[in-house]
Amino acid sequence: MRKDTRFVWVLFLLLAWNVNTVLYAGGTKEKGEVKGTEAKAPKQIRYATIAEPPSLDQQVITSDQATTIAQHVFEGLYTFNSKYDPVPLLVESESISSDGKLITLNLRQGVKFHNGKEMTSEDVNASLQRWGKFGVRGPVLFNHVNQVKVLSKYAIQIEFKEPFAPWKALLAFINGGPVIYPKEVVENATKQPIPENQYIGTGPYRFVERNPGRYILLEKFADYQPRKDDPDGYGGKRIALIDKLYFVPVPDVATRVNGVKAGDYDYGEQISGDLYEMYSKDSSVRTLLNEGVIMPLMFFNSKEGIFKNNYKLRQAILACLDMDAALQTAVGPKNLWASNGSIMPKSTSWYTMDGTDLYNKKSPSLAKSLATEAGYKGEKITFMVSSAYKIHADIGMVFSKTLRDAGFNIDLQVYDWATLVSKRGDSKQWDMFFTHHGFIPDPILFTFMSDAYPGWWSTPEKAKLTEEFTVTMDPKKRLEVWKKIQTLVYQQIPIVKVGDVYNFDVYAPRLKGLGNTQLIWPKFWGCSVD
Repeated sequence: MRKDTRFVWVLFLLLAWNVNTVLYAGGTKEKGEVKGTEAKAPKQIRYATIAEPPSLDQQVITSDQATTIAQHVFEGLYTFNSKYDPVPLLVESESISSDGKLITLNLRQGVKFHNGKEMTSEDVNASLQRWGKFGVRGPVLFNHVNQVKVLSKYAIQIEFKEPFAPWKALLAFINGGPVIYPKEVVENATKQPIPENQYIGTGPYRFVERNPGRYILLEKFADYQPRKDDPDGYGGKRIALIDKLYFVPVPDVATRVNGVKAGDYDYGEQISGDLYEMYSKDSSVRTLLNEGVIMPLMFFNSKEGIFKNNYKLRQAILACLDMDAALQTAVGPKNLWASNGSIMPKSTSWYTMDGTDLYNKKSPSLAKSLATEAGYKGEKITFMVSSAYKIHADIGMVFSKTLRDAGFNIDLQVYDWATLVSKRGDSKQWDMFFTHHGFIPDPILFTFMSDAYPGWWSTPEKAKLTEEFTVTMDPKKRLEVWKKIQTLVYQQIPIVKVGDVYNFDVYAPRLKGLGNTQLIWPKFWGCSVD
């Protein structure tokens, strides 16, 4: 019996040796095969984001976290090149009637949705209709639209009531913009975000899954149809060289940075300004500046509550604030911020100081005087900020102390970003909330220019100037109207602009193709990993 057992073990060892020898020999002899197998291993990156977005539905969401992710999944008819000029994306060509009222868009043919269906003008029409009725920025355009008409399978026509200068910029801006869904997904959609199982776009990546609190996963779309023109900004050819993109919520800035340094993440966004000098000299990471300024904004509730129609009280709040102290505390190095009262940055043709007399006054005495005129008697003012953004929380703390010291009864409410986004949609829950706005190429794209955006700034004076601004085609005349709009902003104060902030991110040296700066949102088509 023992001999039989020994024989079995010897036979087993011989077979095992023979199999290993064959495998080893095959592996060493056919080096090309091994390399080929390794080359097929999925290439992936892990992006450390500051918060998890509540939804990726770009038509009704303006969160930068959502846009950074969603721009890889969804596409619009137009996008922006590196000079922030609108350029075609899903559109092949356009024609404009001599009176400027009829815009005919010829679509690219052969563009596939992630469900395998070809995109047609029926999908575009349904997407535009939903955005125009329920989208954040849609009404800004659709208030001037007479009708949208399907001309053929690949042609659609927009008929305006009058010439509308910023139509192309509005169609190009993906944040809160008209991304294209399949008709069957969007035709019955309302203002509620589209559910995740219907995240079906035309982009180079498709949505795979959200693991709440852990990651959102996108995967390269094998049937993506890129444009043929050279890459330029967000425009041109989009080629996915990385197979999987993981977006991981990492609220703590130190954890984001150290995670990139340790190799846990490949990219970390929105790093504190006081760390810029140190990490710009650190060989274990690369730094990336954002070309487009970030504009911290405080919104007033114009719909109901203590600030409704009370412009004098809003002026009192503004007169009290010290923008330099807030920006110094929240951002740090002076080269990463500027206390600029112009709604648009100095680097743009829209820059103007018209109406900015109350900006950065730093005057508690003037604030008290204006508050008295406004009839303020110490009522509670609910001020919402998010802990997800360090700059929001820091400025919120500075402003709250300054205002309390001047006699304002500030109730500071600190929430995670998803909760704040949910609460700001209910006009009964807040008086002021804090957010920021990314760079935009045309002022019409500001969220506060839409009557539908939380804050709900809608006055006859605004409507009249907005109408003039959008129908005026001459750039010089549009600038003059914009100066009047900015003056009105400082009279009615729907928002308070704190200043201009230049963000920076960090990324791992193995990640290639990002360049030295980014436009607005980091994009990963055209990028590769070592």
